[in-house]
Amino acid sequence: MRHLVDPSLLPGLDLIPAFDLNLDSLPAIRQGMEQMSALAPEPEGTGVTWREDRVETADGRKVTVRIYTPDNRTVVLPAIFHIHGGGYIMGSVATNHGSNMQLAAAVDAVVVSVDYRLAPETPAPGSVEDCYAALCWLHEQAAQIGVDPARIAVRGESAGGGLAAALTLLARDRGGPAIAYQNLIYPMLDDRTCITGQADHLGAFVWTPQANAFGWRSLLGQNPGAADITPYAAPARAVDLTGLPPAFIAVGGLDLFVTEDMDYAGRLIEAGVATELHVYSGAYHGFDVLPDAPVAVRMHRDAVSALRRALHGEEAA
Repeated sequence: MRHLVDPSLLPGLDLIPAFDLNLDSLPAIRQGMEQMSALAPEPEGTGVTWREDRVETADGRKVTVRIYTPDNRTVVLPAIFHIHGGGYIMGSVATNHGSNMQLAAAVDAVVVSVDYRLAPETPAPGSVEDCYAALCWLHEQAAQIGVDPARIAVRGESAGGGLAAALTLLARDRGGPAIAYQNLIYPMLDDRTCITGQADHLGAFVWTPQANAFGWRSLLGQNPGAADITPYAAPARAVDLTGLPPAFIAVGGLDLFVTEDMDYAGRLIEAGVATELHVYSGAYHGFDVLPDAPVAVRMHRDAVSALRRALHGEEAA
């Protein structure tokens, strides 16, 4: 099925082969991801500096946040609350370190990335509660960080996109901190995809049905598809999507998540939520591993433009 892949993305299939995920392989896969993140050089010339802080959760634990701040700013900036991907089972604040530096520069915003706890060691709702605690901290510390609390967007990739969507539901339902925008990159939203028939070419590359089932089972602590799954774990389970912040959703046309993402976008629109959906032909899950591929450049440009419109009222340069 490689003939369906955008030609510019074919080299990426050698960089990120399909995961064979199970409890035995997970530690080595996590270690490999962290090693790759550690070896990636920081981008030069971004004009962004970063630091880490620790956030106390409601039950007294500590969660790390990594804060990226554009240099030489003269005004209070908007913020992007970032949640990394990794199928709910892997990844860290290091996963998107370089891209978050570039994102802060491109959007002219402070980026705050949260190091939430992973499944299966911490099943739902642990990860979204970590994110909620860090979001509350960001609002409380907005003046000290130099952030406008009325202009905070949430953004995430894959499982991070799912957590970003779940966080908007949780903040709405708790009457919690205001979220101005949600920027969801191939988000992992619906455990029922595991029990729904999909065309063979959807999920044929990188994040496969086998990996998806393992990720959801690890997060939920039970087999996916059950009737009692909370929307704070699987946002597509939410019955009511009214009152959520405007949304941008991007996904590849070969991604296992394309159907659930399109369905979620449609339901947001039906609920009166301003929503922008982009489906990129020939793109598999995580296709922006090749950031210079034309289709990845388009996706990055579209996502940044959406954030600049939402947070500054203007297009990307």
